[in-house]
Amino acid sequence: MPIIKSAQKRVRTAKKAAVRNLKTRRTLKSAVKTVHNAAKTGKKSAEKEFKEAVSAIDKAVKKGVIHKNKAARTKSKLAAAFKKSGGKITKSTAKKAPVKAKSATKKTVAKKPAAKSKAAPKKKPAKKTTAKK
Repeated sequence: MPIIKSAQKRVRTAKKAAVRNLKTRRTLKSAVKTVHNAAKTGKKSAEKEFKEAVSAIDKAVKKGVIHKNKAARTKSKLAAAFKKSGGKITKSTAKKAPVKAKSATKKTVAKKPAAKSKAAPKKKPAKKTTAKK
């Protein structure tokens, strides 16, 4: 057990995150399996299950449980199995993976206003010579 207070908190939060991630993984795996089983048996509900599986994959990517490339690979395999069973993929059936938003913790650098160009310094008027008397 860590001694430092912040390390103790990290242990607690890591446990909570692990539970959340396990739940997401479990739903993802079960959704993928149901699509493969439906494709093998040729069920009519395969389209609905395909949509749910794609949704579960997208949620897992959004939460950071799986990598986006793995998600794309899995969707591709699911689509191939779905097509093989006789299903048709339409725009409403397959949706694109969400793009992960940039985190708000990163500091954004504000652009500095354009530097004002300095005007050339004014020339001093020429000295007037005084005439000798």
